[in-house]
Parts: sequence; structure tokens; C-alpha cells
Amino acid sequence: MLSSPCHPRSRRTVRQRLLLPLLVLLVALHSGCQTPQSPLPNPPTGPSHGALAPGDVVKLTFPGAPELNQSQKLPADGKISLPFVGEIQASGKSLKQLQVELSGLYKSQLKNTDVLLVLESSTIPVYVSGAVGKPGKILLDRPMTVLEAIMEAGGATNMANLGRVVVIRNANGRHETQTFDLKGTLKGRSAETFELRAYDMVYVPERFF
Repeated sequence: MLSSPCHPRSRRTVRQRLLLPLLVLLVALHSGCQTPQSPLPNPPTGPSHGALAPGDVVKLTFPGAPELNQSQKLPADGKISLPFVGEIQASGKSLKQLQVELSGLYKSQLKNTDVLLVLESSTIPVYVSGAVGKPGKILLDRPMTVLEAIMEAGGATNMANLGRVVVIRNANGRHETQTFDLKGTLKGRSAETFELRAYDMVYVPERFF
């Protein structure tokens, strides 16, 4: 005997068929945190591995003229001002490139044209968005973990899902992602820390319920 479309049992069957894909999707989303992930590409970082940028502090040493020794913080326009040669564009160049350029500029000014450059400190940007108190750009002048960056961004809101925090990293022209569960750390359980790199993006999602 065929069931009528209006029969209660038929309506329940239709609802079950409609709800099944949604349930499968929700299970997949929540079980995703248990899925092993490949770690994010973690290239060497630090002051000597990239181009200079505003906020960096450069120490200049002149072995042939110690009176010129100084430290300068790169301003917003990325230029430094030096005796005898004036303003020099420093941002966008590596330490080695800037060192070679300065040695050439001082060739007619000093007998010993050696110029030694050391990056004393570096400020790098990371971006925190989602369920945090103050989303936006954070400038890091020291190594910082994902949890520390969230705290710098005003902390997580009451609706934050700290079990599914996503870090997005640009690696070789591709956006690579990794998900972190920070709930255990906040409950006092030890966990391996993960340090952010320049231009990383941290996304704190909201809880569904």
C-alpha cells in the first residue's frame, strides 16, 4: 500500500532527507578540528631576512669615522638622513644593498668607506579579525604567539570560538591556513606555541550556538 504524500510518516521521511545533508555538513565542520593538518610553511624570519621597512631601527657603524656612528628608526617615508650624503631611501632594500650603496656614497667623503649595518629591532604587521575586541593591524616588535596577538587585539569576545582559530599565511603566492585550538591553553593545559610571521592573518570565528 502506497503512503499518501500527506501522511505523517511521508512528511517525516521528506524532512529527514532534507536535513541529512545539513547534518553531514555540520558534523564535518565540527570534526574538522580533529583532522590532522599540514603545518604552515615556516620560513626563517628575523631582521636580516627581508627588506627594511618603516619602524625598523638600523645601527650604522663607520670604522673609519666613529663620530658618525648612530642608530636611526626608519620613518613613514622609509628615508634616513646621514651626514655628508643627505637623505637616503632605506625601506625596500636589504641591509646588504643599503650597505653597498652607502659605501659608494661615502667614497669621496671618507678614506675608509666601510659602513657596517645592523638591524637592532624590527616592527612587522599582522592582522587580527573576527570575534575580538579591537580587530585590525598589530605591529609586532618581538616574537608573538597567536594567543598573544588575540590579547593585543582586545581579547576574544564572549561569542568567540577559540577552538577554531585560523592563521592564514602567504607562502610562495598561495594562502596557506592552519587551525588552532586555544581553549585548552586558557584552561591551563600546556601546548606548543606557534609564533606569527610578518603579514600573517589571524581569524577568530564566532560560535554557531
